Amino acid sequence: MPAKTEKPNEFDPYREALVVETTTVWSPECENLGLEEKTRIGDALHADPENCARLVYVRQHTGFSRQITVTPDDVDRVKGR
Repeated sequence: MPAKTEKPNEFDPYREALVVETTTVWSPECENLGLEEKTRIGDALHADPENCARLVYVRQHTGFSRQITVTPDDVDRVKGR
């Protein structure tokens, strides 16, 4: 479930250690990507959350959910452009 208009957080090693769930949100500019490509890009971004443009930690009872909103810059970075 996407966070309610929260501002992006900076990467936080403490919260990162408590991430129990991940969510990927696609900005409108990235909606045209295919399912396989979205899966590959989303996996790459969650493997390297420190370099994501829009990262939000959502507090849960058992830890945090990491929500990454994928931007065109993120897509270019993963694709090596």
